Amino acid sequence: MPRVVHFEVPADDPARAAEFYGQVFGWNITKREGPMEYWLVSTGSPDQPGIDGGLMRRQAPGQGIVNTMDVPSVDEYIARIEQAGGKVVVPKMEIPGVGWLAYCQDTEGNVFGIMEAARA
Repeated sequence: MPRVVHFEVPADDPARAAEFYGQVFGWNITKREGPMEYWLVSTGSPDQPGIDGGLMRRQAPGQGIVNTMDVPSVDEYIARIEQAGGKVVVPKMEIPGVGWLAYCQDTEGNVFGIMEAARA
């Protein structure tokens, strides 16, 4: 069963948001190198319950926090989402060294991600 494995927090000023979450919760936040401005968020030790996430520059006004589910096949789950009345809002894309990601919208207008991990 797919589970939430990652969250993304949009921010007008990601560096400021990283400082805020680091101060408040003690999260370890590091900027990732790459074509997209992105910070990786470690919320705790791997032996504790919870998930890690990311900070990114806000892409649109009103953009909210996005949860991403781990799925065995992005293509299969896109078909399931569309069949259930949802839609794809950002097509399947490769995240090098990580896997495949797409952003979708449910029947209530909520955006979420689906991620297929890269095979070793």
